[in-house]
Amino acid sequence: EVQLVESGGDLVQTGGSLRLSCAASGFNFGEFAIGWFHQAPGKEEEGVAYISMRDGKTSYTRSAMGRFTISSDNAKNTVYLQMNSLKPEDTAVYFCAAKIWSLNSYDYWGQGTQVTVSS
Repeated sequence: EVQLVESGGDLVQTGGSLRLSCAASGFNFGEFAIGWFHQAPGKEEEGVAYISMRDGKTSYTRSAMGRFTISSDNAKNTVYLQMNSLKPEDTAVYFCAAKIWSLNSYDYWGQGTQVTVSS
């Protein structure tokens, strides 16, 4: 059974940092890519960052670039999202999702972790 479990969400002040974790199980981690997404109340889900375990390639959305870093520990089947210089507009539920590295659609999703940034 494929499972993605996020953790690390919390309440922080503007300018603070958090590290989110996405623990994966039930699939061949090295053949997949993991994306982080967020969804704020009343808004659509948006991508944040992406990493391919196949080749280590990463990408970020404009709002995340320079503030967030995605990384993986393949020995632990875990992907991290280090978030620095947090802003109130980063407040959202953060999800990780997995897809086969060569495909476009994400097939597996975690339950999400809440990040709240106070002003």
